[in-house]
Amino acid sequence: MDDTTTLLRFATAGSVDDGKSTLVGRLLHDSKSVLADQLEAVERVSADRGQDAPDLALLTDGLRAEREQGITIDVAYRYFATARRRFILADTPGHVQYTRNMVTGASTADLAVVLVDARNGVIEQTRRHAAVAALLRVPHVVLAVNKMDLVGYDEGVFAAVTAEFGAYAADLGLRDVTAIPISALAGDNVVEPSANMDWYGGPTVLEHLETVPVSDELTAGPARFPVQYVIRPQTAEHPDYRGYAGQIASGVLRVGEAVTVLPSGRTSVIDGIDALGESVDTAWSPQSVTLRLKDDIDVSRGDLIAPDGAAPATTQDVDATVCHVADRPLTVGQRVLLKHTTRTVKAIVREIPSRLTLADLSQHLDPGRLAANDIGRVVLRTGEPLALDAYADSRRTGSFLLIDPSDGTTLTAGMAGGAFTGHENEWTL
Repeated sequence: MDDTTTLLRFATAGSVDDGKSTLVGRLLHDSKSVLADQLEAVERVSADRGQDAPDLALLTDGLRAEREQGITIDVAYRYFATARRRFILADTPGHVQYTRNMVTGASTADLAVVLVDARNGVIEQTRRHAAVAALLRVPHVVLAVNKMDLVGYDEGVFAAVTAEFGAYAADLGLRDVTAIPISALAGDNVVEPSANMDWYGGPTVLEHLETVPVSDELTAGPARFPVQYVIRPQTAEHPDYRGYAGQIASGVLRVGEAVTVLPSGRTSVIDGIDALGESVDTAWSPQSVTLRLKDDIDVSRGDLIAPDGAAPATTQDVDATVCHVADRPLTVGQRVLLKHTTRTVKAIVREIPSRLTLADLSQHLDPGRLAANDIGRVVLRTGEPLALDAYADSRRTGSFLLIDPSDGTTLTAGMAGGAFTGHENEWTL
């Protein structure tokens, strides 16, 4: 697959007033990804406010409350493409109150753009956003040092911000960080190279987005196939047909391959793969297919089919790092539903050993509860076995949700296998 067909999912994050929405608007505008009527609406609203130029932040701040307050509240998704690549952009809120929204937007991202106001440098929210990117194992990070026009396009300011962020990123284990000096308002180094910063010889934001390698994580790891639906038409034409439909979460599946069905542990061989009404010999993530097995064994929705010998271990004890997203707290002893891929089981919160302070990566031990936007470690006991991968090995089959059984509210987003060290100011995953 070449660059003309690849898809890059990326998220933007930055503190309030760092110019994040303006950057996204500039990126869409200068890459010719804005429809004429959208631009006319932005120009009209900007003129009503007495602004001389269109406020490009309005292209993403779609909620009325966002426009009135001048901040981003919800995750705004935008789809656009250039001649080299297709993009799904998640513009996430910068306020500490909406950390949970950033977790949502960055959870599937291949790259995170972290904005910094050149006048303010690295602040607490910058460190928070970098820590969330590390927690979610986002492969690539762009440090966009914005508002360079307000510091006279000073190379020294850019170098100081880059050095401070780089030291913190190294502590987090972020391995691929690219720093770019920009002015989102003026358009410097967003889509077109800046004439005001001849000391910078690196890529523009769009150029980097078009050329950064896209992870092959989905096809590189062991195959994982969560069963979503059992197909048994029982018609005269197909009296004995029995297929298992779902989306391949990772890896590659082949006809003739020996597989294990979890959590039962029963084994069989792939007898056929149906994709889009055709029989195929091979299928890979993220294709949606129907598998047929040689043996008539009990397979139900929520089961996981994996290669024999490369299947994850099943467990009822889950140790995980979580971000609590609900307004009501998560407490020790609370009964919840745990949703992992297509499987939902009952669970109980046995322990909450620690809560993480993202500003300095220090820990608060035994907090007893997690409030909205808190990130911490939990220990769960499930009513039935789960085939969980470690989140470090697979972002898709290593993640789960905790749900309130009384009303179906999503409480917490979890990452299996994460752990904090027992030493202050140290954090490992």
